[in-house]
Amino acid sequence: MTNKELLSPCGLYCGVCGIYYADKKDDAALKIKFAAAYGDTPDKIACNGCLSSSPYWFCKSCPIKSCTSGKGIEGCHQCGEFPCSTIESFPIPEARKNMLRAIPRWRELGTEKWIMEEENLFTCKKCGSLNFRGGRKCRQCGEMMI
Repeated sequence: MTNKELLSPCGLYCGVCGIYYADKKDDAALKIKFAAAYGDTPDKIACNGCLSSSPYWFCKSCPIKSCTSGKGIEGCHQCGEFPCSTIESFPIPEARKNMLRAIPRWRELGTEKWIMEEENLFTCKKCGSLNFRGGRKCRQCGEMMI
């Protein structure tokens, strides 16, 4: 069963998000790294998913989330305007690249299969542990992820 709170409308599935991962794994080193990247403090690196009642502050006021909510749709995969200027002007290039990859796949596969594919993409082929999108090495065994 899908945890709907982890379905980010933009296609950046929260189950493999670095902030979510650092919070749920209580990974102090990773919290420090993300805090520096977001101009935050490690204690603020916490999230229960984009659609939860307590998303990370950066995602709380996301224009993509506001857009899909206003259109009454679950995500960009249901929008005929994808890719739109909001996606194309997203301020984090790596995230934008992942959105452009993930949204067509979500459309094609449907939610359950898409989540499985996203998790598989970020699962270490050596030890089988789930990592986060953008991680270069497995946090469990050190194997290169790319």
